Amino acid sequence: MSVSEKVRLVRVLEPQIGQRLDNFLIRRLKGVPRSRVYRLIRRGEVRVNKKRCKPERKLELGDEVRIPPFTGASVATPAKVNPGLHDFLLRSLLYEDDQLLVINKPPGLAVHGGSGIRLGLIEALRQLKPEWAELELAHRLDRDTSGCLIVAKKALFLKHVQHEFKVRSVKKHYLAIVHGCWPDSLVEVDAPLQKNQLSSGERIVRVRDSGKPCLTLFRVRQRYQQATLLEAMPETGRTHQIRVHCQYAGHPIVGDARYTRNAPNKELAKVKNLCLHASKIRFSVPDSTAAIEVAAPLPDYISSLLDRLVEK
Repeated sequence: MSVSEKVRLVRVLEPQIGQRLDNFLIRRLKGVPRSRVYRLIRRGEVRVNKKRCKPERKLELGDEVRIPPFTGASVATPAKVNPGLHDFLLRSLLYEDDQLLVINKPPGLAVHGGSGIRLGLIEALRQLKPEWAELELAHRLDRDTSGCLIVAKKALFLKHVQHEFKVRSVKKHYLAIVHGCWPDSLVEVDAPLQKNQLSSGERIVRVRDSGKPCLTLFRVRQRYQQATLLEAMPETGRTHQIRVHCQYAGHPIVGDARYTRNAPNKELAKVKNLCLHASKIRFSVPDSTAAIEVAAPLPDYISSLLDRLVEK
């Protein structure tokens, strides 16, 4: 167990303007159950400018938040970013302004730590610059998926863009190399998905009538003798959505060991990296009618594979 033995007084800085009190505390009381956080607020042990507040209270610049002593589960300190990863992530920055940044997430790096992962992308980014210490993920990508990922600098933008995701205003485009010849007539897959956990602890997603509604639009970009380059546009944002919809259509993504059985081409079956890339994202920011569109170049292993494939 870890114990904080003294009261902390924390000033609200510009990135936290508009953030809810409960979310502000959950970020700082690492390892403390959410129920315990809400109990601290209800009992008045948490104060904002020396006054009791409700969990939904929106914080303002300069507010002084009293955080009481607490007991919580110990949480592993994130690993330090090595110089190579430091430089690589800075080179992967695609867009930045005072509200957000968009990074070309590398494949193989989880977006956040946990479950034995000492360092995720968000923990790494927070270490790169002092002014990035309060960054928050606006959404997620699978660990093995590369491409455009939005990260919020300010609570107001985070709330805005998460609402945009909820109402499906954010437009996401992915590129995927799939096994076989994708039919021209197959322009969408509308199949509900349900998450399951195997006895091994592995998370798996299946098409099930009892699952959540799920729709992905598809467009053929290039045909090859043993594969197809697809553009996938998910209208919903379910876990493993594109991967499972491709499998359901009979054309699993190359390099997807979890959702591929008996790959028809022996050479493509040897590919170990997931050939799925978030190539473009379009979204808005608060108080602006202009959309921001950001594109991410393909990782080298996907570009190299495309160069080796023989076009039809």
